[in-house]
Amino acid sequence: QEELVEIGGGSVHSGGSLNLSCKAPAHSFHVLVMGWFRQAPGKEREFDAVINRSGTYTSYAEPVQGRFTISRDNRKDLVFLQMNNLKIEDTAVYYCCSGVLTSTIVNGGCDSWGQGTQVTVSS
Repeated sequence: QEELVEIGGGSVHSGGSLNLSCKAPAHSFHVLVMGWFRQAPGKEREFDAVINRSGTYTSYAEPVQGRFTISRDNRKDLVFLQMNNLKIEDTAVYYCCSGVLTSTIVNGGCDSWGQGTQVTVSS
């Protein structure tokens, strides 16, 4: 398993923006497919976005399509989740994860998970 560390999160008003970062081990980041998930209180963990190794392919869950953008910097071993036009229902703990296949990650089949970071959206 890889050690992943999320950076960012916090509180914002509805309509605001936040940017999350996730730091992965340098020795393996360039071969990892990366994803972002969320878990709201009382709910199952849900897929938000995935990005392939080179950053040329991304996929999003319908609720965040057009509002969230996943990207990565392979030189700095970072993956990002830019969240715009945040809604109250986006309130959750957000997790980054890593794996080897985009299709597997979309279905929650990550090999490693970060510890999570809280995002709270208020009216």
